[in-house]
Amino acid sequence: MLQLPLLPTTIVGSYPQPDWLIDRERLKASLPPRVRAETLWRIPAPWLAGAQEAATLMAIRDQEELGIDIVGDGEMRRESYSNRLATALSGIDPERHGTAIDRTGNANPVPLVSGPIRRLGPIEAQDAAFLRRHSSRPVKLTLPGPFTMTQQAENGYYPDDRAMAMDYADAVNAEIRDLFAAGVDVVQLDEPYLQARANAAQDYALEAIDRALDGVDGCTALHICFGYALVHQGAGSTKPKAYDFLAELDASRIDVISIEAAQPGLDPSILEELPSKTIMYGVLDLSTPEVETPEVVAGRIEQVLRHVDAERLWIAPDCGMKYHSREQAQAKLKAMVDGTALARARLR
Repeated sequence: MLQLPLLPTTIVGSYPQPDWLIDRERLKASLPPRVRAETLWRIPAPWLAGAQEAATLMAIRDQEELGIDIVGDGEMRRESYSNRLATALSGIDPERHGTAIDRTGNANPVPLVSGPIRRLGPIEAQDAAFLRRHSSRPVKLTLPGPFTMTQQAENGYYPDDRAMAMDYADAVNAEIRDLFAAGVDVVQLDEPYLQARANAAQDYALEAIDRALDGVDGCTALHICFGYALVHQGAGSTKPKAYDFLAELDASRIDVISIEAAQPGLDPSILEELPSKTIMYGVLDLSTPEVETPEVVAGRIEQVLRHVDAERLWIAPDCGMKYHSREQAQAKLKAMVDGTALARARLR
C-alpha cells in the first residue's frame, strides 16, 4: 500500500536535462521528436549511458533536497516523452519513417508501423531499478500511452487505428508489469492526445487504456495536457479553458488523473466530473520563467480543495519541466513545496 503525506508533491515527468548532456537549444526549437533523434545528444555513444545516469542522479537529488514527496527520474535518458519506447517495439519499420499531423497542424516524421506491434523485452525496467535503488522515497516512472502512440504513428499495417491501439496497449501492459516488478510505486501513462484528438478518443481511447492496465496491480496515473511544448514555439500561448475529454476518464481503471490547471486558468469545478479519481493538480505555470510565490501556490490549492477532498489531491507542476533551466525548475518546485506546506497547515 502506497503511504503518502496529505497533499503529496511530485513532478509530472521531465526535469531539465543539462546542457552538457543534450543540445537544449535544438531541443527547444521544435516539438518533441516522434522518431529517434540521436544527434541531440552531446555525449558520444560509448559514454552516453553513463552520462545519462549521472544526470538522472542529479534530478533525483534535486527533487529530494527540494522536498518532493514522489520522485521521478526526470526522463534524462529520453529525447522526448514518447519516442524512446515507441521506437523500441517490433512492427516499426527500421528504415523508413511515416508522417502524421502534429498538434500545430504540421506534418512530422513518425514511426511507420509496417508489422504487428510487439514488445520484444523490457525497455525501461533498468531505468526503474536505477530510480528505485537511488531514492528511498516513493518513486514514479512515465510511459507514453497507447492512444497517443497510435496518434503519433503512421498505420501501414492494421485494418484501422483501433486495432493498432490494442496492440500498443498490450505492449504497454507488459512494460507496466516490469516497472512495478522493479519496485516503482506509481506508473504514469502520458496521453496528451486525449485532448488533441478528442473525437478519436471517444471511439477507442478508454478501451486501449484499460487494456494497458488489465491485470496490473499498482498505483497508476494518467497525464493529459494542452501541449506543454507548444508555448515554447509560440504556438500555444493561449490554451483552452476546459478539457474536451475528461469526465469519460472516471470510468477508466486509472487511479490518478494529472491535468494542467495553472497556465490555462482551469475552472477547478470541472474536477467534480472525476468523483472516483485522485487528482494530480497543476499549480505551476510553465509558460513563464516567473516563479510563483508560496502564497500563490497555496491559493491555487485552496481553490481546488473546494471541489476535491484533500485525501485525493496530489500537487504538481502543470506538465514536464524540460524546457526550463535547472535554476528555474528548482525555484518553481521550491515554491510548490512551500506553498503546499502552507495549504497543509491551514487544513489542520
